[in-house]
Amino acid sequence: MESPNLLVASGSKLVSGSMRKNPTLICVPIMGESVDKMVVDMGKANASGADLVEIRLDGLKNFNPRENIKTLIKESPVPTLFTYRPIWEGGQYDGDENKRVDVLRLAMELGADYIDVELQVAREFNDSVRGKKPEKCKVIVSSHNYQYTPSVEDLSNLVARIQASGADIVKFATTALDITDVARVFQITVHSQVSHVPIIGLVMGERGLISRILCAKFGGFLTFGTLENGIVSAPGQPTIKDLLDLYNFRQMGPDTKVFGIIGKPVGHSKSPILYNEAFKSVGFNGVFVHLLVDDIAKFFQTYSSNDFAGFSCTIPHKEAAVKCCDEVDTVAKSIGAVNCIIRRQSDGKLFGYNTDYVGAISAIEDGLRGRLNVSGGVSSALAGKLFVVIGAGGAGKALAYGAKAKGARVVIANRTYDRARELAETVGGHALSLADLENFNPEDGMILANTTSIGMQPKVDETPIPKHALGHYALVFDAVYTPKITRLLREAEESGATIVSGLEMFIGQAYEQYERFTGLPAPKELFQKIMAKY
Repeated sequence: MESPNLLVASGSKLVSGSMRKNPTLICVPIMGESVDKMVVDMGKANASGADLVEIRLDGLKNFNPRENIKTLIKESPVPTLFTYRPIWEGGQYDGDENKRVDVLRLAMELGADYIDVELQVAREFNDSVRGKKPEKCKVIVSSHNYQYTPSVEDLSNLVARIQASGADIVKFATTALDITDVARVFQITVHSQVSHVPIIGLVMGERGLISRILCAKFGGFLTFGTLENGIVSAPGQPTIKDLLDLYNFRQMGPDTKVFGIIGKPVGHSKSPILYNEAFKSVGFNGVFVHLLVDDIAKFFQTYSSNDFAGFSCTIPHKEAAVKCCDEVDTVAKSIGAVNCIIRRQSDGKLFGYNTDYVGAISAIEDGLRGRLNVSGGVSSALAGKLFVVIGAGGAGKALAYGAKAKGARVVIANRTYDRARELAETVGGHALSLADLENFNPEDGMILANTTSIGMQPKVDETPIPKHALGHYALVFDAVYTPKITRLLREAEESGATIVSGLEMFIGQAYEQYERFTGLPAPKELFQKIMAKY
């Protein structure tokens, strides 16, 4: 098996071998319905930085094997991997099995660099080409599990079976029912390095996304990156653009530290854009990923190595995260919520912090000062103000706590009154049910802060409070930042209030997290510039 590095020259024109910190290849699936479309897409894949392309023959409408394969090999500017996936393995081919296997043999004869053969037919296939296989052609033997991810023991046995079938490269894809499933695949991938078996271990679905990114750190042979969003050959594939530009895929190495945002949902978060861009700008050896987590305690039990160095934490895990930490700072303790967790490298202990309230409160103070046209005096612009918080979760607690500390009078409004009362008693404030907020107007010039996910994409037409009730507020803040201007903020502005978007809070809390993650001062101008694009 050649070292994958040798393929860099023939593959990506964009990255010189010296810039790469890992040999993991990026393969773009080509799924056109015609050969002409495939040829165009192969050109695009090459221009995007692909090392090779996977030609999915089962997607072709009018397929003339010899003629089409010749053309595809001749026209491809990068090495080719041919796959002719049958329906029984998740593909589209529904014809005679012998004909299908003949086509794979033909591709091999005509000069394919790689052939993908399913484990079920691999031994037979490899026996039939023994002694006739061109030196340069490598056989990838693949197995797909669309239901779940097996145990480490079962995966080890699967890898052994794939090897025994005569594979040059082992490939298995499983399905993530939980993000912790991916850890078993990383374990197998790392173990295979020891025995020098080139291995492709990928986990399908949104919960498996990190398998497709971090394989560069753990030593996977290749990963798939698509040309366009949503046009995938398997569930959960990222785009090649995201792999290269967002996750800085080529710069990942065995010692790259992993950071991420833990949430559910989490795909909307802009944190990876912000942190990865900042890491790249200062040459910090880290990568920041989305972590779709169902059970946070199970997540930390599973990903317990120092490789996983720091985490942002968002809805709905901020409160449960407190219990997962070995130590929690006093502010986070009194708020009862954590949004930043650091793993101490000396002993692996988890430290929890809350940076939410800093970002939000300072953004609200700035907004008020702008409205009142005053510069920052000794006392806070919030002192003495009536401050209404919608939501009694982690972010609600943080804002209530922060506003109280600045001398505001705090009112908590929540869908369930009991949770509002609980929080109000803790911070020394009043409680309302969300339904009563509409008619709550003891004075003008109040401040409103929404900390729930009401109004977040995709439900952008929702708002926690009707427009007619907004006239009594001097300033309205919304922690939701996708979209940047929510319905609540739009209607508040139309009602004459100063508005502060969740983007300000997001950037404010990110400064402190970045410093905790890296030990470096936050590049504030860069953060502002990146977020301005959104």
